[in-house]
Amino acid sequence: MPSSTSSPAPKARRTPLLAAVAIAVAAGSLAVFGLSGDPTAPAASSAPTSSAPRAGAWQETPVPVKKGDLTAVAALNDKQAWAVGYRLKSATSLEAVALRWNGTSWAQESTLPDNSFPQALAVRSATDIWVVGTATEHWDGKTWTTHRPARDPDGRLVPDAVATTSDGKAWTVGRAVPGSIKEGVPAIQVWDGKNWTKQSLPDVGKGELTSVAAIAPDDVWAAGTAFAADDTSRQSALLLHWDGSDWKRVAAPGVEGAHSWAGGITALAADDIWAVGGSTTGSSERPYAVHWDGKKWTAAKTPAVADGRLRAVGRAGDGRLWAVGGKGSAPVALRWDSQGERWTETADPGVVVRGFATVPKSADLWVAGIAEEGDLVPAITRLKG
Repeated sequence: MPSSTSSPAPKARRTPLLAAVAIAVAAGSLAVFGLSGDPTAPAASSAPTSSAPRAGAWQETPVPVKKGDLTAVAALNDKQAWAVGYRLKSATSLEAVALRWNGTSWAQESTLPDNSFPQALAVRSATDIWVVGTATEHWDGKTWTTHRPARDPDGRLVPDAVATTSDGKAWTVGRAVPGSIKEGVPAIQVWDGKNWTKQSLPDVGKGELTSVAAIAPDDVWAAGTAFAADDTSRQSALLLHWDGSDWKRVAAPGVEGAHSWAGGITALAADDIWAVGGSTTGSSERPYAVHWDGKKWTAAKTPAVADGRLRAVGRAGDGRLWAVGGKGSAPVALRWDSQGERWTETADPGVVVRGFATVPKSADLWVAGIAEEGDLVPAITRLKG
């Protein structure tokens, strides 16, 4: 399925739980106990089904995980959606879980293999789902199978996003980490049906890729951040394009006097692509959004929302374009005003945003994450269009 206010690098957008997990894994002190990969019925203690959502308003949908984190969500239609994340079992153990929406409520469908720590997912069908995190796993409708990434001489692959194409391939993007995370470089691998293969990328120095969007097998975009060689607090949005033969860097508009980065990308057509993220001047942050018209990227007007870094962008079934994100426990949601040609702030989803999904042939939206209040309380909210 990545700091301080003066240095908002995407790698700092990791969740508090993930930060603890990463430290524990590095120290070899965290044990994760998974169950079988077979589908499971919702627990008897699962929260009750929510009341009918009001059109145009975000509403929480109860989930069968009391403590943990939900990191990604994706939907096939208004009756089929999936979310992945973690259930915290104790101070030192957790299990990765996959939840499924049946049109009425969320229930646990399965647990993922040990040491999965999912970050992103791509759903091609109910029997063809990819999840990436500390590992890459595929769901065939019955079980999860772990597929090891290709060896990368630049370091250990840390994937942050995944997307699929119509030819059956899957693309995962992130970074290759040789040791220190500060030394990581952008990395992309592709699944050809049998193996993951490392992709050759242009040399952009240190950086990371945090999102990927595919239009066709020969038209794929990846977005993230490039860091200055001498100072990782200096950064610029990174956009890479696959044309079927090679990955090339395409110049992204900067913000005068500011650092910028891209957190999410969506491909609506070959000549209609949006990337969003954040920009900062000193300790002041605001949303960042750029658009591709088939020839060049141009910056779009965004509101001056404090801590308004954006994580994801997508178009709902009614044609409206949305972007969500936020810093810490201050979520933000923007909507594109096509007449005014600018992004405007709207009611936020009410949760700390980890994952976002539009719903095909529907005006509905999903946001997964944790509650703004409480100690690691998983939450999923839905906007009924």
